[in-house]
Amino acid sequence: MKKLTALLMVSASALLVACGQGDNAPAPQAAAAKKIVVGLDDNFPPMGFRDEKNQLVGFDIDMAREAGKRMGLDMEFKPIDWNAKEAELNGKRVDMLWNGLTITEERKKNIGFTAPYMENHQIILVAAASPIKTKADLAGRVVGAQDGSSAVDAIKKDAPVAASLKELKLFGDNVTALMDLSAGRLEAVVVDEVVGRYLAAKRAGEYRVLDENFGTEDYGVGLRKDDGELLKKLDETLAAMKKDGTSAKIATQWFGADIIK
Repeated sequence: MKKLTALLMVSASALLVACGQGDNAPAPQAAAAKKIVVGLDDNFPPMGFRDEKNQLVGFDIDMAREAGKRMGLDMEFKPIDWNAKEAELNGKRVDMLWNGLTITEERKKNIGFTAPYMENHQIILVAAASPIKTKADLAGRVVGAQDGSSAVDAIKKDAPVAASLKELKLFGDNVTALMDLSAGRLEAVVVDEVVGRYLAAKRAGEYRVLDENFGTEDYGVGLRKDDGELLKKLDETLAAMKKDGTSAKIATQWFGADIIK
């Protein structure tokens, strides 16, 4: 009899616990957001760079954070050697390239691109007092550009001008190239317009932008070609950010105008 009573008590207790779990059990924890590693050049203002507190900031940083929030993704930013960006992406050390990445036919062979989100030009910066007025005046001059950037491709594409240069000197980043321009070790720098004008504005009166440039190009976000589902979702998110004015707001904060394509 005691055994039966004990068994009934245990059964009743188990039933009460089960009922209690149904009414008061804590909600299951939400799954952690999937981490996406974004590769960038951290010396590419205003697209991505470090501020005075050594924090990563920039237009593309803000765009990526907003897109990640909408997609439920945890965006982790990883500075990389921009000259090795395709190897970093396809070696799965990063998942996206989001830092003023120019869409080119050559890059399309190895990278899946979103729709363009910004239009850019490859401009020519010279010292304010320089006698250089046109691309033709670059003949016999030492010209600088960032190694692995589309500026190098744009210069080489203009074969007559490229052949006329005394030297095309390559740098790890545009900031260093402009330092050499200021020091007189270069006579011109070819650089993305959004970057060049931003840096020139920081040193008002020191540089001049030529009227001629090395062509128009589009910026896009680069992903691995086999990440089609993520690419589609990102494209939809960027389109939504443009439609609701979020992209324009971010652009205005960094450039003083809506320059979203």
